[in-house]
Amino acid sequence: MGRKSIFKTLTLATILILFACYAFFNTFKLAESEIPIASRENLISSPSNSAPVKIYMYDLPRKFTLGVIKSYATARGGLKGPLTYPGNQHSAEWYLFSDLTREGRVGSPVTRVLDPEEADVFYVPFFSSLSLVVNPIRPGNGEVQKGLVYSDEEMQEGLIQWLEEQGYWRRNNGWDHVFVCQDPNALYKVVERVKNGVLLLSDFGRLGGNQASLVKDVILPYSHRIRSFDGDVGVESRKSLLFFMGNRYRKEGGKVRNLLFQILENEDDVTIKHGAQSRESRRAASQGMHTSKFCLHPAGDTPSACRLFDAIVSLCVPVIVSDYIELPFEDVIDYRKIAVFVDTKSAVKPGYLIKLLRGVSTERILKFQQELKKVKRYFEYEDPNGTVNEIWRQVSQKLPLIKLMINRDKRIVTRDLPEPDCSCLCSNQSGIDTIL
Repeated sequence: MGRKSIFKTLTLATILILFACYAFFNTFKLAESEIPIASRENLISSPSNSAPVKIYMYDLPRKFTLGVIKSYATARGGLKGPLTYPGNQHSAEWYLFSDLTREGRVGSPVTRVLDPEEADVFYVPFFSSLSLVVNPIRPGNGEVQKGLVYSDEEMQEGLIQWLEEQGYWRRNNGWDHVFVCQDPNALYKVVERVKNGVLLLSDFGRLGGNQASLVKDVILPYSHRIRSFDGDVGVESRKSLLFFMGNRYRKEGGKVRNLLFQILENEDDVTIKHGAQSRESRRAASQGMHTSKFCLHPAGDTPSACRLFDAIVSLCVPVIVSDYIELPFEDVIDYRKIAVFVDTKSAVKPGYLIKLLRGVSTERILKFQQELKKVKRYFEYEDPNGTVNEIWRQVSQKLPLIKLMINRDKRIVTRDLPEPDCSCLCSNQSGIDTIL
């Protein structure tokens, strides 16, 4: 065969191969384009495609769980009926415990296993936030007379002693253990000894950068203390522009509250009241939030406070004045769509906040309310598809990191450093700009 014939044959073969590749590629793209975009994303990233994470809940001695409830009731005059967890903003520990102990659990991102050998993670169900407030009045000198007064400090130490006797705690240096410490001071005495674990907390206000981070831990919403708004979106029944009811004087970052009171208490269409937690004040807060367009959320003793979540379930647009706040479930919730963020420096300028809010159109407020209604279930602990499921989803997403840290821990050499070596993303390092 001549050179020209060979060349023609090769050229024809090359053209046929290129045509076949082109046809295959376009057929594949056509098939892919017929799949809705949301479905294509789900094929790649949907948690439902993964098997539930296996969680083992320790059978702690009763004093660390139901015994804490009994001690709380005893300190207030004794039990008056069945043993029930008292209502408070830090009751996530009760809802998580109840969820893992109920029968017929389905649709959860985690499945409870009774054999610790099967577990991916270990849940430590100590009621740490309730333990902190068992005594209605703590000894003034800080000393606790053993046997006569409940001691949260002794409970924390007792928990660590019990854990250190468990082979599964020692096996991986605590990296695969989950603790709930929702109150900012919960587990404060032993936090340095449990910091390897996944901490379920409300913010990082009392913790160091080498103790907690967004990468390792999970931010929880407070349990809302007022009734949810069961109506539809609208501004007709919301005559008040801005509402706040809570403690006027707080420590640390919460000092902004007193400044806001001074600026806002004489403004028209603004209700700002000093009030402690009580049944009557919760009723007044429900009425106020349900009839206001915006609800003020200034920092408390730490960056977050329960009023943010009260506002969300009230469809009252939160106005967040807290420069270093971390928010729950931010991988699925765009808070810019449901809240107004104002930096502290701007918020305390006379007239600034009111002018900003009065400039928000009714249409924009309705959009805020519609988005609030969409995400409301994430903040309802009682909802079967609400807060508890979302917390477990967040925990399940930590599993790859847990495995990474366990394997890494087995090879690294401990060194003394002049400053903490923050291996995780540190939080609370930057402020915010006003966002509306």
